[in-house]
Amino acid sequence: RTKSILRKAEDQGLAGGCLIPPAEDAERALLLKLAEMPEALLYTYETRSPNHLCEYIYNLSATFNRFLGQCHILREEDSARQASWLGLSSYFVTLMEMLLSLIMIDVPERM
Repeated sequence: RTKSILRKAEDQGLAGGCLIPPAEDAERALLLKLAEMPEALLYTYETRSPNHLCEYIYNLSATFNRFLGQCHILREEDSARQASWLGLSSYFVTLMEMLLSLIMIDVPERM
């Protein structure tokens, strides 16, 4: 879903930009969840518990889904906020691909 949004944005000539302070609760929650990633990886490594990483991936995905539900990226009128959300979405895709590769899951380009 996110890759589709990013493709549509690119087709419209939109690009990701620098993050700006969050204005929406879902955006703030996503940033906080993303900040937990290093700790989740370290805990997974130290305890040899891949299930902890799977739980983090699941919770991150759920948090991002709430963000998408609350923050309509392609319809946002504030261009700086839209660019920030596109950058955040692009980072999410990159991070999820990396995290899923750690548990041997390939991410398709299109669904």
